[in-house]
Amino acid sequence: MSAATTQTRRAPLLAVYATLVCAFIYLPIVVLVAYSFNRDGVGGFPPRHFTLDWYRQLFADSAIWDSVLNSLIVAAGAVVLSLTLGLLAALALDRADFPGKSLFRRLVLLPLILPGIITGLSLLLFAVRISLDLSLNTIFLGHGTALISVATTELFAGLQKMDRRQEEASLDLGATPWRTFCLVTLPNLKLSLIASALLIFTLSMDEIAVTFFLYGREYTLPLEIWGRLRRGITPEINAISTLILVASVILITVWYHLRTRSEHS
Repeated sequence: MSAATTQTRRAPLLAVYATLVCAFIYLPIVVLVAYSFNRDGVGGFPPRHFTLDWYRQLFADSAIWDSVLNSLIVAAGAVVLSLTLGLLAALALDRADFPGKSLFRRLVLLPLILPGIITGLSLLLFAVRISLDLSLNTIFLGHGTALISVATTELFAGLQKMDRRQEEASLDLGATPWRTFCLVTLPNLKLSLIASALLIFTLSMDEIAVTFFLYGREYTLPLEIWGRLRRGITPEINAISTLILVASVILITVWYHLRTRSEHS
């Protein structure tokens, strides 16, 4: 029996397996979205009565939208901090040679594999050590620090694909290194910067492990949802979760599209 025949016979089993895996992952999400439109709330499956009442209640819930605003503020700050420090780290890794460069690269990328609990706890101990009050500022610093590795990875990949001859031509024509960086390097990194910002923003909006250790009196959206879930699942939670899902899918899709364009440019 040829290898091609064996692969052909295995294909239906692999297709069934792939279908079961996708159902296991995505069916709960479909149920969550369906319940957000169910007049009977979270009881009774399948949903039978369509309604938008839960979304109307959601838009009238000031506590939820205060937490959304807090999350947006934290995510925007995390984007600025992560991109700034990540760009500097990526430039150091791509353009400079210095003792301990290999160790520096591993340390910068370490948060990618560290559990969020470890990162959050270590940042909490640091905040306590320097007598920093827990607030949105500590959450912002935590997110920005934890996501530097994401920015560094994306921007380093962009720098690796960049044509260095444009920078060399700019310097040969008399431009200063700073002017070359602003007018040549940054424009060539535009797609990588936008893609990194979208990914960092999405990860920050959904982050809860680091946030849990660093919040004060003000909640971000994931913490607000978690606090309400301790009292039971309500249809408003399904509604806001559906909106988060839609926003996250849109941002990740745009990020993937930009990264694909960057890889083929």
